[in-house]
Amino acid sequence: MPFLIALLGVLGAAAFWWYRLKAMNEAANEVADVIGRVQGNIRRKKLRKQAALSPLTAIDDPVVAAATLITAIVAEHGPILPQREGIIREVIAQIAENPTKTDEAVVYGKWATAQIDDTTIVIDKLAPFLRERLDPHERDDLLRMLNRVAQGGEQSLRIADQRMLRLRQKLGFEVN
Repeated sequence: MPFLIALLGVLGAAAFWWYRLKAMNEAANEVADVIGRVQGNIRRKKLRKQAALSPLTAIDDPVVAAATLITAIVAEHGPILPQREGIIREVIAQIAENPTKTDEAVVYGKWATAQIDDTTIVIDKLAPFLRERLDPHERDDLLRMLNRVAQGGEQSLRIADQRMLRLRQKLGFEVN
């Protein structure tokens, strides 16, 4: 009889510890799942950020960069209607070599703007690119082109002072 009680005790202890190990294994698996989901979210966020920047990093032409920058700043106030797009085409045509280049720049600018929802990112990526490739007079012309597009169209747009200040800083102008 004592042997049977000892055997039942050992079996009970083994069942108890088996249950405890099983519960600890499930808890460890849940922790690993949560860590995996967090790491996946971080990777996806990083990929989304890279994908958001890719239309901008592909730009290697100042005309396309100018069209994209102007389009992004103007699109911040709503969709670009045909009359405003016509004004964008006019100002870009002044700096493009031919009508094909104008069309390419405006179409790419509209597409890139649709891909990136933050105008600050566009300014931060394209203004230094333009600063390197344009002389101070050309950079000043770019600001005038932006103002012309903002003033034309269906109704005049007021570009936020902080956007203009940031753009002027990134283009290398002295700001007060």
